[in-house]
Amino acid sequence: MLSFNNIACRRDRALLFNRVSLVIHRGQKVGLTGANGCGKSSLFSMIQGDLEPDDGDISLQQNITITHVAQETHSSNAKALDFVIDGDKKLRAIQLELQNVADNGEQHALLLADYEQAGGYSINARAGALLNGLGFLTEQHSMPVSDFSGGWRMRLNLAQALMSPSDLLLLDEPTNHLDLDAVLWLENWLRSRTGTLLMISHDREFLDRITSHTLHIEQQTATLYTGNYSAFEQQRAARLANQQAMYIKQQKTKAQMQSFVDRFRAKATKARQAQSRLKMLERMTTLAPAHVDSPFRFSFRAPDALPNPLVLIRDADIGYEDNVVLNNISLNIQSGDRIGLLGANGAGKSTLIKAIVGDLALQKGERLPAQALKLGYFAQHQVDQLRDDQTALQALMTTDPSLTDAQARSFLGGFGFSGDQALQSAETMSGGERARLALSLIVYAKPNLLLLDEPTNHLDIQMRDALAEALQHYGGALLVISHDRSLLRSVVDDLILVSDGSVAPFDDDLDGYARWLSDYRSRAGLVETAQEQNNDRTVTNGHSTVDRKQQKRDQAAIRAKLRPLTRAIEQTERKLERCVNELSKTRDRLASNELYTAENKILLTEALALEAEQKQQVTVLEDQLLDNMQALEQAESDGAAH
Repeated sequence: MLSFNNIACRRDRALLFNRVSLVIHRGQKVGLTGANGCGKSSLFSMIQGDLEPDDGDISLQQNITITHVAQETHSSNAKALDFVIDGDKKLRAIQLELQNVADNGEQHALLLADYEQAGGYSINARAGALLNGLGFLTEQHSMPVSDFSGGWRMRLNLAQALMSPSDLLLLDEPTNHLDLDAVLWLENWLRSRTGTLLMISHDREFLDRITSHTLHIEQQTATLYTGNYSAFEQQRAARLANQQAMYIKQQKTKAQMQSFVDRFRAKATKARQAQSRLKMLERMTTLAPAHVDSPFRFSFRAPDALPNPLVLIRDADIGYEDNVVLNNISLNIQSGDRIGLLGANGAGKSTLIKAIVGDLALQKGERLPAQALKLGYFAQHQVDQLRDDQTALQALMTTDPSLTDAQARSFLGGFGFSGDQALQSAETMSGGERARLALSLIVYAKPNLLLLDEPTNHLDIQMRDALAEALQHYGGALLVISHDRSLLRSVVDDLILVSDGSVAPFDDDLDGYARWLSDYRSRAGLVETAQEQNNDRTVTNGHSTVDRKQQKRDQAAIRAKLRPLTRAIEQTERKLERCVNELSKTRDRLASNELYTAENKILLTEALALEAEQKQQVTVLEDQLLDNMQALEQAESDGAAH
């Protein structure tokens, strides 16, 4: 369907990739991955014909239709629903022809058949389902496009692209402007869609659940792997391990040849052999070393104080002017809390975070921050508030004027700002670079309460992994909203659901939230169709009729019994990992000769006591984990028996 024949791409005289040859077949769902700036968007531009390859060519089968998401939406008075329907250009053309031949009965009848075949009679319902799935309220369907903000216009662009019945759908970071609810809906929609998909994304779980192949760009080449992102990671790791072994072997061979050349090229009796080996060296294909390490290396510095509670919100109403979004809210955030905020679009998650930060005054109740509270707040408007005229180096040194140039550069290097990149002004930075800079300033400030509102937008997978690793070892309290389930699963211990004006613990995992959301949307009449409702009523099994809804209730009851044990195991595993890491740090400190001097006798005693305490904590957590696993195994066995 789509062939790349020895193509190359250069931008601003820099080679992005070269000698790329591969074929994408009809029906494949391909994830396009690679670090920011490697050439993914340029490859999309080549497929669309907006950019010519510097070498080679791209060929498409005849009559293939391509759809991509527009990057901008001009202000328009068109209703949102009509704007989405515009994505089906074939149907719009039929509608126009119907208007033009309204007086010709025969042609009109023929076109009506085409209209029905193109799904014209269900077009409004299908467009409405797309809007609802992407988080638009039903009353917003008739609003003009010009009334929506930039982020919501991007959702409209996405809905319009999904409306198109094209052969090849190109999606460039489709989840960037979505919340978790919309991501879950889009994931299901794309899984059920027929046709070929080529998608750029840095959300590993989203990729895993949708794609059948992975096209990865790195080291100026592109490789097509069979399987989703997790399968790609395994294959790439094996390939790089083999490549590294070959590289080491090749370097030894080259060193031996070079040694021979250096020793004998001046001797007449050996000159010929030396020249022969010199030519072999020149012809030898140099294998690149396997660069598997992330370029990002950073960690949160220990907070200066960890008071309890950090923030207490009591009997609060939260909202804007006369609009109460959250009613009678009480929330106690303690040091060490690691909370993920869940909730349907518009439920009030960001509103709650603004109230915790203090940016939004309470309508009723009280907010009691600790005296030593030090907030780290990451949200899109924080990114937008970076001074365009400052470089990364200037921004950090403005935060702490006592820093030397070398110290600031060393810190920023962990966020990918090395060399001249540290001298790049924020005005010229990409969205991902600005997000990294804003995050670096927060990390440097040593907060004891970290509030993250969609922190992974515009970050590539390597940076997301580095952020997750840093958050796992963060010593303060964490409250996060994110559509990146991989991040949530790796850093959050507890989930809180914001729904219908209330805030309450959610006693399930993220998969349970997906089920809850499906039920919630079904009750609201947003997604489920009449056919789906009919399918839910009964299914025939042999000679008996089984109540499918009763089956669902039974399965839900079993999950509810297992849920506390599952969550206990996950939380204990994370606590155990943190304790083991802390114990390892203490033992590394005890291995230092500096502690074993007379002046450090007290420090040595404290370190030994801390090691004993940490060892005891590890033992207790290991016992808890074993008990919980045995209890879960027994409960699963009992449930299967019933």
